[in-house]
Amino acid sequence: MLKVGLIQTTSSDQPADNLQTVSQMICDAHAQGAQFIVTPEVTNCVSTDRKHQAHVLSLQEDDISLRVFCELAQELGVWLMIGSLALKSGDPDGRFVNRCFLIAPDGSIAAEYDKIHMFDVALSETETYQESKGYRPGDVASIARCDFGTVGLSICYDLRFPHLFRDLAQAGAQIITVPSAFATISGEAHWHVLLRARAIETGCFIIAPAQTGQHVTTVGKQRKTYGHSLVVSPWGDVLLDAETTTGVSIIEIDLETVETARRRIPSLQHDRKYQAPKCQTPPQKTP
Repeated sequence: MLKVGLIQTTSSDQPADNLQTVSQMICDAHAQGAQFIVTPEVTNCVSTDRKHQAHVLSLQEDDISLRVFCELAQELGVWLMIGSLALKSGDPDGRFVNRCFLIAPDGSIAAEYDKIHMFDVALSETETYQESKGYRPGDVASIARCDFGTVGLSICYDLRFPHLFRDLAQAGAQIITVPSAFATISGEAHWHVLLRARAIETGCFIIAPAQTGQHVTTVGKQRKTYGHSLVVSPWGDVLLDAETTTGVSIIEIDLETVETARRRIPSLQHDRKYQAPKCQTPPQKTP
């Protein structure tokens, strides 16, 4: 059995404050026996103001939050997945990266993943996002073999692209993490059903730590996120729902149920190649 600790927080746009809050939550999860601890997307800074981000964010090699999290993982002897950190990329266009880190119990970075799919949407007349203007998308999928099993990495909007999840499962993932800062409008409509669908399609455990509530920002527009950190079984059952409060949720999962689900419905073995769809028009009637 693997004991997992999910951290649900309401990050502000101040990395130092968020580091203090999340570090304490990680310690609390460890005190409750968690061996694998996961945090949400943009753990270090929730902000839509690019000037503010340029002021408070760092390059990876200079980032204080990442250094502290690596030290904390080593001190506690736990696997720690930082759902993502917003970081400077060093690119001339000034865009940032939205990067997930899987940290091993010795404090080393076991895997990194840059969010591939950018959240460029118009949810309503008053709520629009153009993530690609501020962030550089990644182009490499990532899995890591841990001592407890194999973990595939994704971030938030990636959830809507099932081929990524299938590729992770085909590459050996038993768990796929989906750290998120999901909008409330789309969260209410789609969060649970999409996470359950990805679990069913892949026969993986889906572990999705989330940001929640009204985020305090010193500059720029306010954000509200959906919460509901979830753990979904390989059969599609919701095993844990953290609702909308901040805090630590603990759950034990049995990775043997991954193979059980895949034996019952071995769809990962049934992929077939096919031609791209062609639009067929009915024959014209003779006058």
